[in-house]
Amino acid sequence: MVEKNLKAAFHTLGCKLNFSETSAIGKVLYERGVTRAARGDSPDIIIVNTCSVTETADKKGRQLIRRLAARYPEATMVVTGCYAQLKPEEVAALEGVDIVLGSNEKLKAAEYIDKWLDSRSKQVDVTPFREIEGFIPSCERGDRTRYFLKVQDGCDYFCTYCTIPFARGKSRSGTISQLTEMARAAADEGGKEIVITGVNIGDFGKNTGETFFDLIKSLDKVEGIERYRISSIEPNLLTEEIIRWVARESRAFMPHFHIPLQAGSDLVLKKMNRHYDTSLFESRITMIKDMIPDAFIGVDVIAGARGETREEWEKGIAFIESLPITRLHVFPYSERPGTAALLLGDSVPPSERHRRVNTLTSISDRKFEAFYNEHIGSEAEVLWEHPVRGGEEMHGFTRNYIRVTAPCRPELINTLSRVRLTGHDTSDPDSLRAQIIQS
Repeated sequence: MVEKNLKAAFHTLGCKLNFSETSAIGKVLYERGVTRAARGDSPDIIIVNTCSVTETADKKGRQLIRRLAARYPEATMVVTGCYAQLKPEEVAALEGVDIVLGSNEKLKAAEYIDKWLDSRSKQVDVTPFREIEGFIPSCERGDRTRYFLKVQDGCDYFCTYCTIPFARGKSRSGTISQLTEMARAAADEGGKEIVITGVNIGDFGKNTGETFFDLIKSLDKVEGIERYRISSIEPNLLTEEIIRWVARESRAFMPHFHIPLQAGSDLVLKKMNRHYDTSLFESRITMIKDMIPDAFIGVDVIAGARGETREEWEKGIAFIESLPITRLHVFPYSERPGTAALLLGDSVPPSERHRRVNTLTSISDRKFEAFYNEHIGSEAEVLWEHPVRGGEEMHGFTRNYIRVTAPCRPELINTLSRVRLTGHDTSDPDSLRAQIIQS
């Protein structure tokens, strides 16, 4: 058993799924008597949950590990996540790292800490990706108001640029009954909003014979949960049936979608081994906007992927400009060892990739500002989250994911209020100011 009275610090890089899993690790340690280190404390244990979606993500992981090792040389350092899965020897060689755990081992961190405390010998355990089969669901809040429900893990798509199948293993899921019960438990704890997370959540149920649509219909019936958000879903798996149900029948699923596009050129999408074309993508966006005009639609795009010639880039820009989307999440293409993309021609120089990032970011900023401007003066319902700016301000989100700020009223945290959106928050470009009109 992990010793009691130890303090642990948690650091997470990457996606919402990683945040959910870090919270799950923290819960296991807490049940064994390990408390979360407060700000200013020197932790006895450090958990670093890494990302490896790009080379920049690997670099950020190394920098964080080195910084923490230098600051807390006596702490037991546990590194897990995708970077640890893909490059365990590289991670283990970093100064200060005591335990390296792959994707299959991360939620067993307490057991490995026990071994370290007993033997003080470095622990490195990573299951080969083809042998990763287990699935441990989680529904955790951590320091956030929202809960994160992990419903699925792994991916079978093998897009040519992507390392996730090698880092996470094959697609696998929990069961609807199991996950619905977790949502009920979150409601019993006072949870109001749940974000559904996974690697490829639309692929839910491949190993159980169930479907993602059946899952969300079951979750929608859980009393006490006022809001659900789908973290990200592939366009070919976001069916017309799901969109229609969210628009017309769902009680609690929000008008908020995050859909990866990755490229606006059919030729590039084919080289990426994506499972759709621009026509299908456009049809999904059009249907959402026709049925839910004020829906927030976030879109992932990779800039400068192999095969993205200047001609295909220009086609892609024109396509993206034409879409009634809210915001782009832009990533420069990153050469990942072991991926099939390295066999493709038409490599885009790094300087040109970053120029394309800047172009896409400008498009995103313009579309995002226009979306916010459309809502100034309107009324909305906000779920308030933790205070910001030293406790003087609180923030929350509308149903369609507009971030708002208002003077802090602690009694309103984790409650719903009716507000009027009054204008831009000059100190926070991602927020609108809100005047509470009914609480």
